[in-house]
Amino acid sequence: MKPKILLRLGALFMFLHAIGHTFGALTWARTKDVRMAKVVNAMLSEHFAFMGVSPSLGQFYTGYGITLIFVLVFLSALLWILSVHFVRQIVMLTGAFLLCLVVCEYVYFFPFAALFTLIAAVCTLLSVVNRSKTTFS
Repeated sequence: MKPKILLRLGALFMFLHAIGHTFGALTWARTKDVRMAKVVNAMLSEHFAFMGVSPSLGQFYTGYGITLIFVLVFLSALLWILSVHFVRQIVMLTGAFLLCLVVCEYVYFFPFAALFTLIAAVCTLLSVVNRSKTTFS
C-alpha cells in the first residue's frame, strides 16, 4: 500500500480516537452507578494546595483528558500533513511515539483505545517500510 494512503489511514484512526476520547473526557463525571458517583464526587469536592492553586483531583483528571484531545487531534493532523510532505525521520519518530501511547493506553486505560492507536502506529511505521521499497526499487 502507498505510504500516503497508510499515513492517511493512521490519521483517520487517530481522529476517530480523538472523537471517542472527547465524549469520554467531557462526560466522565456523569454516572448512574452509585459507587462511581461517590468516587467522582470525592474527586471533584476535595481540594488541595498545589503550586499556588487549590485544584481537585477531578480538575486534574478533566485537564489531562482535555489535553489529550488536543494531542490526538494534533497527531491526526501531523499524520495527514506527513502523507503529503513525507519526512522519514519525523514519520519514524511519530510511529515510535504512537507505540509508546499504545502501551500507556493498554496498561492504564483499556484495549479499545489502544487498538485505534496501534492501528495508526502500524500504518505509520509501514509507510516508512513501503516508502523505502518504492524509493530504492
